[in-house]
Amino acid sequence: MNMIIHYIIYSIFIGVGATIVMDLFTVFLKKVFNIQSLDFAIVGRWIGNFKNGKFAHNNILQAKKINGEKVIGWTAHYFIGISFAFLLLLICGLDWARNPTFLPCILIGLATTAAPWFMMQPAFGFGIAASKTPNPTVSRLLSLQAHAVYGIGLYLAALLFKTVNLY
Repeated sequence: MNMIIHYIIYSIFIGVGATIVMDLFTVFLKKVFNIQSLDFAIVGRWIGNFKNGKFAHNNILQAKKINGEKVIGWTAHYFIGISFAFLLLLICGLDWARNPTFLPCILIGLATTAAPWFMMQPAFGFGIAASKTPNPTVSRLLSLQAHAVYGIGLYLAALLFKTVNLY
């Protein structure tokens, strides 16, 4: 089978698995500690405004809602998870996926925090690394925590894929 197909298949499985782990952790935080995570409708609203040439907002929460923003946001969330898994595989290779190790996963997971801090949060009007939010330190720590859990999810999904791998 073509190597790029392997990269795509591994990326989808590992990326979706890691994103599910991240999402399950946010459910845990909500149920046990009443900590609310990002509403992916906001991500969908942001992306939905691209077609209007609007890439940044003073406050995304005050922007007009977009039809289908929740579906757009959740789809983007999983696509991003798959994309970061693809990046991990580009860096570490398919041999890593066949025998995964933890360190690259946690490093990629933590590095992915740069996306919300330096792209999404400023574009939402929340400032660099949530600097314009009511409690930036808490927001930053929650982002780091979520992305560390995503990194753990990368490792767990890679281990699972290794056990069921037919390639």
